[in-house]
Amino acid sequence: MVNPSRLRAAALITTAALLSAVLAGCGGSSSGDEDLTAQKLDWKDCPAPSEAEGGGSAPSPLPHGGEWQCATMKAPLDWSKPKGDTIGIALIRARTSGPASKRIGSLVFNFGGPGGSGVTTLPAFGSDYTTLRTRYDLVSFDPRGVGRSAPVECVSNAQLDVFFQQDATPDDKAERADLLRRTKKFNAACERNSKKVLPHVRTTDAARDMDLMRQVLGDAKLHYFGISYGTELGGVYAHLFPKHVGRAVFDAVVDPTQTPEQGALGQAKGFQLALDNFAKDCTSKETECPVGDTPQDVKDRIAKLLDDLEKKPIPGIFPRRLTQTAATNGIAQSLYSKDFWEYLTEGLEQAYDGDGKILMLLSDSLNGRSENGEYSNLLAANTAISCSDAKPRYTTGDVERNLPEFRAASALFGPYMAWGMLSCTDWAVPGAAYHPDVSAPGSAPILVVGNTGDPATPYEGARRMVEALGKGVGVELTYKGQGHGSYDSKNKCVQSAVDGYLLDGKLPKSGSVCS
Repeated sequence: MVNPSRLRAAALITTAALLSAVLAGCGGSSSGDEDLTAQKLDWKDCPAPSEAEGGGSAPSPLPHGGEWQCATMKAPLDWSKPKGDTIGIALIRARTSGPASKRIGSLVFNFGGPGGSGVTTLPAFGSDYTTLRTRYDLVSFDPRGVGRSAPVECVSNAQLDVFFQQDATPDDKAERADLLRRTKKFNAACERNSKKVLPHVRTTDAARDMDLMRQVLGDAKLHYFGISYGTELGGVYAHLFPKHVGRAVFDAVVDPTQTPEQGALGQAKGFQLALDNFAKDCTSKETECPVGDTPQDVKDRIAKLLDDLEKKPIPGIFPRRLTQTAATNGIAQSLYSKDFWEYLTEGLEQAYDGDGKILMLLSDSLNGRSENGEYSNLLAANTAISCSDAKPRYTTGDVERNLPEFRAASALFGPYMAWGMLSCTDWAVPGAAYHPDVSAPGSAPILVVGNTGDPATPYEGARRMVEALGKGVGVELTYKGQGHGSYDSKNKCVQSAVDGYLLDGKLPKSGSVCS
């Protein structure tokens, strides 16, 4: 099962479309004596997204006027050799809608993943940031290894179709051996097809790219909006370049103190909490809940469905069938936002009647699969960045020892999260650390927003990020809501606090609460 907290961007973008319904290499060019900070970006109309970015059409104009523009920034392939080979970092922007005299600079977004394309995500959410655009150029990018920025490539679309259908929760020795074999085979393909870029896709590399981006965009400080994994990237940037931090917001906060094992266990608890909230919501309405009579009945029926699917998959999207793994992915995807709960209800109704189409569409969305059968490089980039960042390499013995604790956290999601810890087995590049260093003494204040109902980045991570950033840096804001993230929930209190800081430099009191 793909790690859900890493996949927000593509998951949220593609769901509505699914339900309603040139790659930049790591090149051989060298910067030589070129000063990369002095490069001039050649902004042009944006092309249609590449397959690695998820495909589709070129971004539409903004609702209230303004065109999206794209450019490619040169960055060192290896930051330890800044005069060596370069790669292209794909950028997108929308110029500020307000007067030049009121312009603050560029506001750089990272929407998470790792592996999500900012070049496709920012236009998809562009209307949400209309107010911020009055004083900023809105800017995002494909981080190295992602989309059009030296994308990591592993296996074909057809192979990914098979990969995402296979059993992710082995029950016996033979199934465990098969899971390990498939993981090693996938990872070997990544090394074979992307050997040159794999050692250079760590979060620290992306943070250095952002500081180069800041300079190339002409900003004295980096003004930044990080969501999900984007909060980890922002924290690493603040650690490396504390004096360069401008106004920054972290939303849907990754806990920077946890090992991958601790993070996986936290996610099992977070997704179980979201499922509990879905079941309570469905059965508390005046109209009958079509998928259960009580919250426990809803969860019991889901558990039975998944048990039945392990024995006998049902028709999904021809010729694929809905397996237990695909159904669990689909359920996880629907818990990212309360807006998706209606899709989960309808998908479960249909699955109980033997039709797995909606749950499979949700699963495809989580995995970055378009309706024409092409995948973005979301999984490849996610694996490459995560395994390069994280030092632990877990074994089947580690998983088996921890399974009882994961099952206690969530009978549905716990085993998937636990076995997912094997994803870095035999990875070609050693991991950098047990958890990221985000200590940032001397940084400007950073507004850290935590959502009490967040399934993918549990609420506790916001407090720990504030503590890890250091005294006087992190300013905590709590949103008592549902779903992954807070600002895009349209909660007026959250948006007022975030806009107030980014636009006017006014911070809420640390510990403030929105509901």
